[in-house]
Amino acid sequence: MMEEVVSVEGLVKRYGDVTAVNGISFRVARGEVFGLLGPNGAGKTTTVECIEGLRVPDAGRIEVLGETPSPTNYRLKAKLGIQLQETAYLGLLTVEELLFTFAQLYPRHRDIQELVELVALTEKRKSCVKNLSGGQRQRLAVALALVNDPELLILDEPTAGLDPQARRALWDLILSLKAEGKTVLLTTHYMEEAEYLCDRVAIMDHGRIIALGPPAELVREHLRETALELELQADLEEGALEGLPGVRRIVREESGNLVLYSDDTVSTFRALAELVAAGRLPLRDLIWRRPSLEDVYLLLTGRRIRE
Repeated sequence: MMEEVVSVEGLVKRYGDVTAVNGISFRVARGEVFGLLGPNGAGKTTTVECIEGLRVPDAGRIEVLGETPSPTNYRLKAKLGIQLQETAYLGLLTVEELLFTFAQLYPRHRDIQELVELVALTEKRKSCVKNLSGGQRQRLAVALALVNDPELLILDEPTAGLDPQARRALWDLILSLKAEGKTVLLTTHYMEEAEYLCDRVAIMDHGRIIALGPPAELVREHLRETALELELQADLEEGALEGLPGVRRIVREESGNLVLYSDDTVSTFRALAELVAAGRLPLRDLIWRRPSLEDVYLLLTGRRIRE
């Protein structure tokens, strides 16, 4: 039996006439990296804010580490490590000084030098926070979330806006925390990030969970075919792709481009080449790849997650 760190049942949160979270349920097991994946506005941040006790749900039940989160449940807050989407720092303090300041807010805390080394800020430990780069500030945000040695670490879009190198450094940090046995709940709109980091993901759209499970299993459950992305340079004549060999489904994106899912890619390629040669397929580009979480989202919603 898995030990549950987070249990969410029928969570609903409204802001006036807008239902940001609409009856979602999921559980997070101790020691796993669990991801809430979806576009901006899907309800991810509202969900984690209810779990953190920063917002009060309108309906449903939440249990975190055996307790009900609330704005005044300070016993629970002491067991959580939280990295918010946006954080205001005391910019004139050094990295070490800021970590030391935060450490004094808790009954127990991790060694400051150990934290600095963990998030690869040793060379910046005497630097003022205001002088850090974006990636360094994000790593500092994670260090601040870890200062109280939490049982549950909650990261809200931890790599948003970072360059690829800084993003990869944070991925490595999160995996090292998992290796320590930490439980991590994160939100992201990056498909590759969710596939790389998460043991399980809940894909959210318009306040609902539309798929939940390990990334690889979600892909196998929904798609067993190869994905062929067709970028078109003009409108396609009606019915031009009907009956193509091997093609099991076609998804038209909002941009007008097409994604074909084929279980016989060689036959599909030949048929596409014949259409291009006959002038019936105004093809600008074609990408052949294995299906991914992005294809699952595209299949379920008809669109991609955009920044």
